[in-house]
Amino acid sequence: MRKLPHETAYDQASHPDSFSLNHPLNPDPYITMHYPITLKPNIEFGIVPTHLRFVGGLVPDDQGKLPRTAGGEIAVVAGVRDLIEKTPVRFTCVQVSLFPGTLTEDLDLMVPGLKELGLDVDFVLMVDGVNPMDPNDEDGVIEQLLPLLKSAVQHGARHVSSTSIEEWMGSEPGREGADYQAAIEQNAKLHVRAYEEAELEGSSVQSWNIEFLRPGEFKTFTTLQRGWECIHGINEKLGKPFFKILVDAAHCADSGVPLAQNQALVGKIAEAGELGVFHASAKTTRGCLSSDDGWVGGMLAAMAGTGTLKHVYVEMFDHADEALGALRELEPGFGIDTRDGRSYNEAVADALGDVARRLNNLAARGIL
Repeated sequence: MRKLPHETAYDQASHPDSFSLNHPLNPDPYITMHYPITLKPNIEFGIVPTHLRFVGGLVPDDQGKLPRTAGGEIAVVAGVRDLIEKTPVRFTCVQVSLFPGTLTEDLDLMVPGLKELGLDVDFVLMVDGVNPMDPNDEDGVIEQLLPLLKSAVQHGARHVSSTSIEEWMGSEPGREGADYQAAIEQNAKLHVRAYEEAELEGSSVQSWNIEFLRPGEFKTFTTLQRGWECIHGINEKLGKPFFKILVDAAHCADSGVPLAQNQALVGKIAEAGELGVFHASAKTTRGCLSSDDGWVGGMLAAMAGTGTLKHVYVEMFDHADEALGALRELEPGFGIDTRDGRSYNEAVADALGDVARRLNNLAARGIL
């Protein structure tokens, strides 16, 4: 884990995880509190703040303005600050959804606001209404991706993520055979073009992590194997493993492929240098990790065993988010409230503690 500037000067022996906004040696403020759990392995640990809702939290309005609190603060900044006050363990990075059309001035408030909380800020690039597998939509996808990639570079993002290999909830049936290979080839052409036109070579962006989705959300790239085949095709065209497969435990679990098969495949992907970040997220409900039936622990252990695991993010969704009605229709289990009386920030805080304990014990057992 990265060290904040004040950590070498502050008395870590007496206060290993306690930081004060008022401490003179604290130029990088992190909310005042004592964390009962100290993360031990050298892992970048963070959140994807989708639990703060897309509508009312992450999606800009028709003018490109990000949602704000009643007091005028960017909503995602306020929500993450509240989470920091509740979490039992420090986290140091956040992956924020970035939508086309978001006002530059609002990003210029949001990103520094999150960085002032001691967080590295990376982005999940959101593309909608276009099909990356269709050559006729190539220009439309590029038109959405380019401004997002340029914003990521402008704000010093180290990694970007996306689901930009297939249209979300699209109407096109799943592809097989020659049509499947054509989808990979078109994605390779499109993503290498985006890489070049955004001038990612030599920029702050070190990797582009692409996520496959569950059957229904996607129709073609619905398993870890198929997602990797697409990423490998992109990297072959680019000439280096810049693109990585994002491994989300929930999508692995909902893909219909057994846990052991997913775990074995992770090792092969790592050997190819194409294994990316890990999302600790519960299958079906996408809520409390107590509903994941062992997939987070199983996939996390497999990722750790490769020796290449560097980034772990906890991710939950609000079961009543207005933007996710189509998912509730697709899978009624997605609409189950798994909070058990907690707020979503409290549920995510519990998940951060749970995953931190898992990481610590993977380290203690010599796996990580």
